[in-house]
Amino acid sequence: MQGTDGYGENAKALAVQYESIGFSDVHRDVLHLFPSEPSRILDIGAGSGRDAAALTARGHKVTAVEPTAALRAEGQRLHASASIEWIDDILPDLSVVGGRVFDVIMLTAVWMHLDEAERRTAMTHLAQMLVLGGIIIMSLRHGPVPAGRKMFDVSATETIALAQTQRLSCIHHNEREDMLGRDDVSWSFLGLKSGQG
Repeated sequence: MQGTDGYGENAKALAVQYESIGFSDVHRDVLHLFPSEPSRILDIGAGSGRDAAALTARGHKVTAVEPTAALRAEGQRLHASASIEWIDDILPDLSVVGGRVFDVIMLTAVWMHLDEAERRTAMTHLAQMLVLGGIIIMSLRHGPVPAGRKMFDVSATETIALAQTQRLSCIHHNEREDMLGRDDVSWSFLGLKSGQG
């Protein structure tokens, strides 16, 4: 089973779900981490393009990585007017987008799809793609695994410790309820800064 399993066949319904919650609502606790000046942002697991579109509207240059073809197509359809660069690539290696550098890297509800070895590999690549002082903004999902999906129980503590091995320090950590109102699901939001470890 792959981390992308269960997404392609439900792409239209998932896009509707993702778009039902605004960028500022999803990221309310970490909005202060986004640069005010135009920046290069990598959105890994961009889904429907909701976040990428909101960020391009704020003047940022956004590269949206989405490995699920049907979701990527939905994002391109829904946000055709936004100047988003869409790329078919996947963690942990990011072999297509690798070699570029970014001011901000976002992973929204993505990290828990990687097993322990994949998370180690991915964190190394992410750290190499950040400018000095750049920030990774990620959310971690906690709760039961939906049928047909591959997910792991990944704690904020483990993720922060792994980030520190790559000279990334935690500058933000908060826990919050599920935005879709599920009682058995909660989230951690992290900000990890380069060159601080």
